[in-house]
Amino acid sequence: MAATQTSQKQQKETHEVFNGLKAGDRIECQHVVAIGPRTWTTTSVGAVVSTERGRHGLHFRRNPDDKVFSDFILLRRDDGELTTLAMDEFTTLKRL
Repeated sequence: MAATQTSQKQQKETHEVFNGLKAGDRIECQHVVAIGPRTWTTTSVGAVVSTERGRHGLHFRRNPDDKVFSDFILLRRDDGELTTLAMDEFTTLKRL
């Protein structure tokens, strides 16, 4: 496991929280950003607007028949801003 990844236990807990989210739930999402040798953590807090599993083309050099999906959260921050959070192995969720 890379130093920036969450543990298997944290990933399981985050997955369980994600699966139980409903519109209006308040959450804190912590995400580790890694670019080259630098890493930092960012936190987003707000109310869930919606969740979805979406197909995307991030892996554009793969076979066209491959299906690549990610989980997304549409979050309304306390100042009213809407932001989309993409879930990955660097993300932890906590209900508030």
